[in-house]
Amino acid sequence: MKTTKFFVLGALLSITLIGCGKKEEAPKTATNVEVKEFKENKLNLEKKVIKKGEAGPDEVTLSFAATSDVHGRIYPYEYGIDSEDKSAGYAKTYTIVKALKEKNPNLILMDVGDTVQDNSAELFNNLETHPMVEAMNTMGYDAWVLGNHEFNFEKDFLIRNVKNFKGSVISVNIENEDDGSKFVLPYQIYDVQGVKVALVGGIPPHVPMWEASAPEHFKGLTFEDPMTAVQETLAELEGKYDVLVGAFHLGRKDEYGKTGVFDLAEAYPQFDLIFAGHEHARYVTDVNGSTVLEPGAYGWGVSNGEIKMAKKDGKWEVKEVVAKNLETKDVQADAGILEQFKNVHDESRADANKIVGKVNGKFIEKTDYITGQDKVTTMPTSQLEDTAIIQLINDVQNHYAKSDVSAAAVFNFDSNLNAGDFKKKDVAFIYKYTNTLMGVNMTGENLLKYMEWSMNYYNQVKPGDVTISFNPKVRGYNYDMFDGVNYKVDISKPAGERIVDATINGKAIDPKKTYKVAVNNYRFGSLLNLGLVTDQDKYYDSYEELQDAGRIRDLIVKYVQEELKGELTPKIDNNWEIIGFDNNVPGKAEIIEKIKSGEIVVPMSEDGRTLNVQSININNL
Repeated sequence: MKTTKFFVLGALLSITLIGCGKKEEAPKTATNVEVKEFKENKLNLEKKVIKKGEAGPDEVTLSFAATSDVHGRIYPYEYGIDSEDKSAGYAKTYTIVKALKEKNPNLILMDVGDTVQDNSAELFNNLETHPMVEAMNTMGYDAWVLGNHEFNFEKDFLIRNVKNFKGSVISVNIENEDDGSKFVLPYQIYDVQGVKVALVGGIPPHVPMWEASAPEHFKGLTFEDPMTAVQETLAELEGKYDVLVGAFHLGRKDEYGKTGVFDLAEAYPQFDLIFAGHEHARYVTDVNGSTVLEPGAYGWGVSNGEIKMAKKDGKWEVKEVVAKNLETKDVQADAGILEQFKNVHDESRADANKIVGKVNGKFIEKTDYITGQDKVTTMPTSQLEDTAIIQLINDVQNHYAKSDVSAAAVFNFDSNLNAGDFKKKDVAFIYKYTNTLMGVNMTGENLLKYMEWSMNYYNQVKPGDVTISFNPKVRGYNYDMFDGVNYKVDISKPAGERIVDATINGKAIDPKKTYKVAVNNYRFGSLLNLGLVTDQDKYYDSYEELQDAGRIRDLIVKYVQEELKGELTPKIDNNWEIIGFDNNVPGKAEIIEKIKSGEIVVPMSEDGRTLNVQSININNL
């Protein structure tokens, strides 16, 4: 039985939490331990009930806490820009968790995935236990739900860390291909003071698409749609729990039309509480009677849910659910975690500051197209015109893939390079992800379809539009800009009809001709999914050739040092432009000034991840 639920979105901690970062005796870190190899394909994890607290009272308050998408952050620090991030890191979330545990020692603590990747975390992949997993062990995590980025590396790496995690590793929809058994636990049952709690977790089913260039990362595994897998598991759990909790590394809606976390809540109202991830969103809401919340990304916050239980006629009933997100910004980092992982922090900073070349001029004069500032708050120049940043990335890709055409996206709207030393952190700043490079054979017909798919990023212009805006349903990392081909993008036309005058070497793209196209490994998966290439079309794979040295970040360094002799000078060939937009709307200059002053605010997406999702239109002001 479900009753009243209360939400507190973005709730701040009381002042008592601020002082919870006192120094403790730090366990020894595992960063110098030699790695062992695990050759087993199966984990054969045992399903067992984990007991927390003694049974007794007829009223019990269950407490849950979740982090998600922490992406390699222990310290509140962003190594890609070598700067503190006050809203990030396990050291901050642990301060909140410790306060919650003081209030309720039987707290169930979980991480909802995308844990061991990003922020220089790959520097430590050769360790017996990855520092992020070691940190979870230190903080007493009860459960770890696998995210899609856990599959960015060798399967042995994942298996080793799953084995070394001291809690339960959960995902309902990953199966061993040979016999259909679950790769990790589909659920975990806890006995909390006599109340049976079932925790079910899951992952997006698209890992084979996203990791298509490296099938060894998920060798022997299949990924089922969460909707079906949850249905089967709930049938198995029938009668075994009093409270049902979900922890799904899923966005509210799935980006490829499969199951989102809201779909699960709609389909299975028996969930009392669902913790979400993947979307990097911050929200607390009710969906069909189930409380659903997500704690943002990188350690922005801790999602906390409390369920008040009461026994009636010998059976437990849910009386109340209270849910909130607790922000970390003003919380002191835990001193014990900082001390334990100081070597990880120091090694990451040292690596970020290695000088790999010299920059001879600013690459983008105004990063924000309207304000001219380095921090984008209105329209990113990098998405509106060709820039030296994208030119560099495409030059690198074309060079190593020996391709006719290269396609690359901006992962960070603030990406830029300034005159001075070119350091590894600058490479991470302009190329956020650890992607590898692929070369594929593609017909001219499919190349044009690919280009049209990418140009869906722009909203169709309307009369009176003063600004150009972006489709809120398309992430910036899914907007590719092409080099080796000259083209225009007519945003007055609907999506699918926007590419104009596309030529290669002065000749119109021949639909029947085969061209060599350079893309990153994630886009290769997208192209497979779109049916524009097949596995047989792949002719180059930088990872197969160079292993870890084949990551695009490393190729950028290699290109600068070997081909540019360490001297990096901005250049742009301006091979593409946007057309179909009226730059002479009456009153435009006045509107632009109001945007600069902040009097008019350029809208962003509801989840805060996509800037500039609606054009400022003079007729609507």
